[in-house]
Amino acid sequence: MTAALDAWFVEEILVHEGALRHYLARHWPNVEERHDLRQEVYTRVYQSAANELPRHPKAFLLTTARHLVVDRARRGRVVSIEPMGDLEPLHVLVDEVSPERWCGGRQVLARLSDAFDRLPARCREVVWLRRVEELSQREVAERLGITEKTVEKHIAKGMRLLADRFLGSDDAARMRRDAGVHHRDADDDARQAD
Repeated sequence: MTAALDAWFVEEILVHEGALRHYLARHWPNVEERHDLRQEVYTRVYQSAANELPRHPKAFLLTTARHLVVDRARRGRVVSIEPMGDLEPLHVLVDEVSPERWCGGRQVLARLSDAFDRLPARCREVVWLRRVEELSQREVAERLGITEKTVEKHIAKGMRLLADRFLGSDDAARMRRDAGVHHRDADDDARQAD
């Protein structure tokens, strides 16, 4: 079949070399690349013809050339993302979990869990439903049989106590003071919330 394919290629494709050159001259501005494009078109046509001979060889040749020109132009528009210089200082967002970071995360989680466990029972239940299960204030009130205002007070008290225990009383008090939040006695909050 190779000899027959070669003969077909010479008789049906190479005879249109002038039309192919003219097409590439009109559609590809880079003169140095036209020879390589022409060879690639011939390669594609030959490989395709090995599977099945096209009915209209000249049209097939020029269509193959058009597809190749479009593909090359599309690839030429893609912006290359190659590093320019030393980018090591820019790797700020690389999230590598080092043993120290993993251990630190576990310690923070343990402190938060301990602070949560120390909340008064009703307050802990309200905080859990509202912040972890993400129920609305109304849903929490209905589920626990309390008013929405009481839910608000338990959330405020729970967040304050968590901050106090998690951050330490001095740091939490300073943060509240800086934010303009007044610290009330925990017993007063407990009486108002219940």
